Amino acid sequence: MLALAAVSFLTDASSEIIAPLLPLFLVTTLGASARTVGIIEGGADALAALVKLASGWWSDRSQRRKPLIVAGYAVASLVRPLVAVAQSASQVLMIRLVDRIGKGMRGAPRDALLAASVEPAHRGRAFGFHRAADHAGAFIGPLIALVCLQWLHLPLRTVFLIAVVPGALSVLVALFAVRERDAGDAGWGQSPTLTPTLTPTLTPTLPRGFWAALGAIVLFTLGNSTDAFLVLRAAQLGVPTALVPLLWVALHVVKSAASVPGGALSDRLGRRSLIVSGWLLYALLYAGFAWAHAPWHAWLLFAAYGVTFGLTEGSEKALVADLVPAARRGAAFGWYHAALGIAALPASVLFGVVWDTWGAPRAFQMGALLALTATVGLAAVPRRWLQPTRTRA
Repeated sequence: MLALAAVSFLTDASSEIIAPLLPLFLVTTLGASARTVGIIEGGADALAALVKLASGWWSDRSQRRKPLIVAGYAVASLVRPLVAVAQSASQVLMIRLVDRIGKGMRGAPRDALLAASVEPAHRGRAFGFHRAADHAGAFIGPLIALVCLQWLHLPLRTVFLIAVVPGALSVLVALFAVRERDAGDAGWGQSPTLTPTLTPTLTPTLPRGFWAALGAIVLFTLGNSTDAFLVLRAAQLGVPTALVPLLWVALHVVKSAASVPGGALSDRLGRRSLIVSGWLLYALLYAGFAWAHAPWHAWLLFAAYGVTFGLTEGSEKALVADLVPAARRGAAFGWYHAALGIAALPASVLFGVVWDTWGAPRAFQMGALLALTATVGLAAVPRRWLQPTRTRA
């Protein structure tokens, strides 16, 4: 668990040197529109989703998670800094697509390996801890970018190149520190393995509670467009470009601080309660982005927005792990990530179209309404469908 957290920390430090600046780079340097930003980010996430579905299935079939995890981090770390030499939005799109292929390769196997590494009673806390490390890297990255821009006065493209350093370190940690784990529930005192006759399929038989919860999550995702739009909205409200990395830092500091308590609360209070609370807060904050009109509003909303991730990210992944047998977790996490990624494409494109046509406030109001609808849908799922499975591989 600690090794996986360290890998995610370093990877996000690399990624987030670029991420908060990329939408502004696209719009101000390469002349892209909000719609183009949505297509690039949504398309990249959709491709990652399809790869996650396949990689999760394969990791179940092969009973090996680590090779896919290492390969995924290596691909992304190699291609990500190439944004520094991009001369058009189409080139950025190609770079982002390959980057997301790497993300897709590692996502589902990593989550399945993490679920197998801890006791079920502490699963929410474990996923929360992993997300905390991830978000910690995500505020280190923008701080590096801020120092490079504000104090060292480096060009934007040079800042992007620096992302190669933490990316390379993440690959080394994944290669030498992450240990393979059997598919069973962490093997406390034993090493359970998959039954030899069990052959995972791409469309496995999974509990109806899993599909019902996933349906609500997809609906929520349709209103949860790329955070690049939050950066563009902050710029509209008057936040200077040079301070955008600091704004991103504030967001991820809160995400990191909220992730472990949020995951632990889901262990005590139930997954659905935390997810519903997070989605309701999300709807409220998106309404706030719609009505905001001053720079300080952006700072306040960004900070509060981080709390929603603490309540939902670890809780959602722990819920997936709870609802399916251990031997099916790779495929289940593949479907989970695939659904989120595929829904992210129409979500981001639609958000960009509404932004360009009717303005940013209407786009954020649409996101708030979809979040409220998804909350009602998840609350309506029968309680018995969301009971943790006791079935072992």
